[in-house]
Amino acid sequence: MGKRLSKIATRTGDNGSTGLGDGSRISKDSLRIHAIGDVDELNSHLGLLLCEAMPDTLHGELVAIQHDLFDLGGELCIPGYQLIKEEHVLRLDAMLTHYNADLPALTEFILPAGTRAASLAHVCCTVCRRAERSIVALANTETLHEHPRQYVNRLSDLLFVLSRVLNRFGGGGDVLWRHERTQG
Repeated sequence: MGKRLSKIATRTGDNGSTGLGDGSRISKDSLRIHAIGDVDELNSHLGLLLCEAMPDTLHGELVAIQHDLFDLGGELCIPGYQLIKEEHVLRLDAMLTHYNADLPALTEFILPAGTRAASLAHVCCTVCRRAERSIVALANTETLHEHPRQYVNRLSDLLFVLSRVLNRFGGGGDVLWRHERTQG
């Protein structure tokens, strides 16, 4: 893993490049840096979500996901390196099964609304989907391991499910899209 920074303002990026964990430098507008930035943004939004009231178990699971996302950023920062593995994806699959088990079946689309915590989970979900698109775009031009893409795919699904869980935890329910207002 690359060195930890003790000096933040290095001025080495003034020319529009940034350093990767392997010591190489690339343009700050590269697909790799976009993917890293989207994963960082997702992690920041999860940090904001963690400020909200939620079950202790869920809080701990989201903190573990934040650590995974930091590892994912590290993997993206070092070409050819692998930190996110199948067991990370399987852990998200298990969480999806657990949290989805008690939710009512969906018959309508859900609006990104409800409690503040649920709404923040929806924001996390949309940022996660953007991170996934960035990772897919990078994988179309460079060789990447498959697990990072699978991980963010599962995570976006989990964050959607958690928005529903958090609405119920807050005493509410899903905010349904009213399709009938556009008909007739």
